[in-house]
Amino acid sequence: MSFNTFGHLFRVTTWGESHGPALGATVDGCPPRIPLEPDAIQHCMDRRRPGQSRYTTQRREPDRVEILSGVFDGMTTGTPIQLLIKNTDQRSKDYSEIAEKFRPGHADITYWQKYGIRDYRGGGRSSARETAARVAAGGVAREVIRSLVPGARIQGYMVQMGPHRIDRERFDWDEIERNPFWTPDAAAADRWAGYLDGIRKAGSSTGAVIEVVASGFPAGLGAPIYAKLDAELALAMMSINAVKGVEIGEGMAASDLVGEENADEISMGPDGPEFSSNHAGGILGGISTGQDIVVRFAVKPTSSILKPRRTITKSGNATQIVTKGRHDPCVGIRAVPVGEAMMACVILDHLLLCRGQIGENCGGRIG
Repeated sequence: MSFNTFGHLFRVTTWGESHGPALGATVDGCPPRIPLEPDAIQHCMDRRRPGQSRYTTQRREPDRVEILSGVFDGMTTGTPIQLLIKNTDQRSKDYSEIAEKFRPGHADITYWQKYGIRDYRGGGRSSARETAARVAAGGVAREVIRSLVPGARIQGYMVQMGPHRIDRERFDWDEIERNPFWTPDAAAADRWAGYLDGIRKAGSSTGAVIEVVASGFPAGLGAPIYAKLDAELALAMMSINAVKGVEIGEGMAASDLVGEENADEISMGPDGPEFSSNHAGGILGGISTGQDIVVRFAVKPTSSILKPRRTITKSGNATQIVTKGRHDPCVGIRAVPVGEAMMACVILDHLLLCRGQIGENCGGRIG
């Protein structure tokens, strides 16, 4: 399995399994002389950490990140940064009853068909536990962005749980950090609490839609055809466990519009081009416009549930399966910081690519 690395200049390789002794990431291509302390990364890790409320898996992992290389005296050295996260609360015995069975909706069967290996302990490499390494790498990317683009911001939040959507008229940026669902709509958070309690007590799960916005970045990120920023963001988000759909800007809803509605009109402002709207999600022709970059992704319901489902064994015999253990009733909750991390890694990668090709004038003004 050689496809564990993403990025061009800012390259991230993740490693490890759900129930192994540890997992982590190797970050290569980080510029030197960037201030980096473990606490800066730990803040990101704490937002993803399991067991923080009754709405997430009760697996108790401190998710303390250790920096093993690439940093000296609190500054990056330009050499590979090795990040280590130890697993401390594995309960492999919870999965012993399903060692011979495939969980419907999970990667168990495809891993078996491709590799002939069945790591039944939480799914092994296919577990969402792998995303802890991405969040650690994203923490590094955020610190680099903080140095290169002061004032830029990357913020994710949940806009839908199951069939229940937020009311964008009640959108409050400050509310995102106040509730366990990372949603900007306080009324929606109250409704979702009761809805998810019912789902959890029934032994089932539900899906979600996450939106991530990157603000304050220059025009010029991305390249035509094979390195389009929106294409690479879509790939990054689709690589997250349980993600089944990605939209940029207006996304699928653009098909409902006519041309004059969808086209974002342009005028010249005091500081450069200004757009009347942002249906394009801040990207035109694969290149950023300088507007907010807006990405949404849909997360399917968690596949590990207590409801009996029909399946087969490794021998091909028909059976039923109930997945015991500790699972997220809505994995989309902890997908919010993962989406932020992937956005940070992709945008930093393209920021470095743009500066390498264009120089300091990346995003130069018109007029």
